[in-house]
Amino acid sequence: MSPAEERRTGAEEHPKMLARFGGVYGDVGIGAYVAEIGGRLVKSSELPNLEFTFTVLNSPDANAFALPGGYVYVTRGLLALVNSEAELAGVLAHEIGHVTARHVAQRYNRTVATNLGTAILGTVVQSPDVDQLARIGGELLLKGFSREQEFQADMLGVRYMSRVGYEPEASAAFLRTLAGHSALERELAGREGRGVVEDFFATHPRTEDRVRKAIAAAQARGAQAKAPLRRDRFLDVIEGLLYGDDPEQGLVRGRTFVHPELGFAFKAPPGYRLFNTQRAVFAKGPEDALIRFDAAKKRTAADMTSYLAETWERVFALSDVERIQINGMEAATGRASVRWQGRPADLRLVAIRFSADVIYRFMMVTPLEIEALVRQELQRTTYGFRRLGQSEAAAYRPFRLGVVTVEPGDTVESLGRRMPFEDFQVARFRALNGLPQGAQLSPGQRVKIVIE
Repeated sequence: MSPAEERRTGAEEHPKMLARFGGVYGDVGIGAYVAEIGGRLVKSSELPNLEFTFTVLNSPDANAFALPGGYVYVTRGLLALVNSEAELAGVLAHEIGHVTARHVAQRYNRTVATNLGTAILGTVVQSPDVDQLARIGGELLLKGFSREQEFQADMLGVRYMSRVGYEPEASAAFLRTLAGHSALERELAGREGRGVVEDFFATHPRTEDRVRKAIAAAQARGAQAKAPLRRDRFLDVIEGLLYGDDPEQGLVRGRTFVHPELGFAFKAPPGYRLFNTQRAVFAKGPEDALIRFDAAKKRTAADMTSYLAETWERVFALSDVERIQINGMEAATGRASVRWQGRPADLRLVAIRFSADVIYRFMMVTPLEIEALVRQELQRTTYGFRRLGQSEAAAYRPFRLGVVTVEPGDTVESLGRRMPFEDFQVARFRALNGLPQGAQLSPGQRVKIVIE
């Protein structure tokens, strides 16, 4: 792929990447700040005249990546975990290294490119293979780099950071923070494997040890160390950063999903954990039980039982189809026997007419061995779907990052308990600030907290 082809490819795929990751984050100041740091790093690279485009994506997932032609992306979810300007510079320098070493061009795959704009999951309607639902987190939009490529990008990134005047050690510190965050996400997801959404490590198989080797190699070649971290400037810029769900996509509050702008809410059963994506809301339960909730914009005069049959009967052998009412809304439900994660399971389908042209849908997949145990709770979720009144909707606010100065008597535990989460408050505070177990706070220290 020639440089001109790389740039053309990046320009073609850039809109798809924006669509996939929630668009450009709306804070112009943060976008300009990232572009400024990235621009200075590019000037220190082997391709100082290559035109780069730096974009902050409106995604809560922690990720950073690049496309051919110098398109570099960081998500606001990743920015929330960064703790200094030097750490951010390390992320950007690493991605710039992948571009200048032409790793992204070598890795680029046309099949992947044509799927950049697809949803995390294909709808059940499009495939009779219900196991397709198991691919939460979706297909990776970009293939991962090899260890050799990662080490080369680390070497280049350390070189660029040192030339501009950033502390290379910040890259290793940020990987520690990311590792802690990923471990917490796995615990929240209730599984030992990768979390429900893909994160930085899915496309960057890096380790702190390899980064330290890159730093040592760069220092042996004369690169300066112990440069400023520029922590205060970074914290000043990101204070107020949107954290977690964008209200335009709805908000997860414990086991409750609310959409203030569209005006509805529902509650997942006990033992289920909600995950919000652009296309659908998922609730993961015990024994791989799963709920998918989405919307179909379709104006139809048919009743909901007819809609249920028209939509799903060509895929599933429906039974027990019946018309129901859910808080004054016309609805229908039916079930099918399917295989899920290699086991027999019950699939419960629900369609709710919310307005003349919007139908909301639940798809509840439950392994047969626990179906009787959760049946009543699934019914409560179904019949608990409701409209939000204007005053109730207005009361919901998105989470944002706050920056506080530690006062005498403040502890990790006391500050963690100030954050608006139902569980893991202290663990979330540690992960947010890159604090290991046993770390103590000092008066005057500035730390991040999540506020509502």
